[in-house]
Amino acid sequence: MVAVVVTHRRPALLERLVDRLDEVAAATPALTDVLVVDNASGDGTAAWLADRAATDTLVSARTLAVNVGGAGGFHAGLRWAVEETGADLVWLMDDDGLPEVACLERLLREDGLDFWGPLVVDEADPGRLVFPIRLPGGTRVVRALADVEAAGGEQRRIDDIVIPFNGVLVTRALVEEIGFPREEFFIWGDDHEYRLRAERAGARIATVTDARVHHPSVGELGTPMMGGRTTYNHSPSDLKAYCMARNNTLNLRDYRGWVHVLLFWLKTVWFYLLTRRDPARLALSARAAYAGLRGDFTGHRRYLA
Repeated sequence: MVAVVVTHRRPALLERLVDRLDEVAAATPALTDVLVVDNASGDGTAAWLADRAATDTLVSARTLAVNVGGAGGFHAGLRWAVEETGADLVWLMDDDGLPEVACLERLLREDGLDFWGPLVVDEADPGRLVFPIRLPGGTRVVRALADVEAAGGEQRRIDDIVIPFNGVLVTRALVEEIGFPREEFFIWGDDHEYRLRAERAGARIATVTDARVHHPSVGELGTPMMGGRTTYNHSPSDLKAYCMARNNTLNLRDYRGWVHVLLFWLKTVWFYLLTRRDPARLALSARAAYAGLRGDFTGHRRYLA
């Protein structure tokens, strides 16, 4: 099996992760290769990777000609892993995650799954999830590690939910059935769309509650609104906001239907007119959604640094 890491302008985090993956491979020999996709960082990352690959037999690297975002990076990396290395199992992760040394070994103890992964915990507060989980069969969203562990029970597994692409495993068979991530999404929502596609294909999906990846906090993800009765995925970044509005609109249309699109936009209007008044951000979001519905995936480029 191989790991695929996508990186962009975070050399210190990348070095930390590659060092950890060397430790993981020593503890879990099933991991034979680490394929690093450098998303046109242009900051010395490519040179560092070349030096590392020359001395570390676990590591191979490719630098893309342009920044295609996480979506394009995982598209390229997963294609590399499946079509060129012939891997039967691929471990996907961003450069800012840090799996515990025992994480992979624990994940590999699960049988009969197609798409599964660990809990992603806040590196500054490991008792808290970075990405909240909506427990299957209801509307309850949990962020406390203890709540998720309780939901996993003695099996230490929650079926039908996974948080890609933070240390998730995907089988070659599933990739051959559903294809690769939507590279045109650039960032935000590409991972969710891939899970929805896997779900639609009948994939066996799970989160393993005693496997861990540590990850920096993502700030305002899940900002409370409507008196705390629900949340909104606000980001101070115009780039992330644009991609979120565009890609989430398309995901809801394609997998949940127009009623869910309408509900998402009612929340968006409420959030940017009442919860955190910002008419300019509302206009940006509307332009993004309209562009996506027309099949235009170029608008985010104006927000690239």
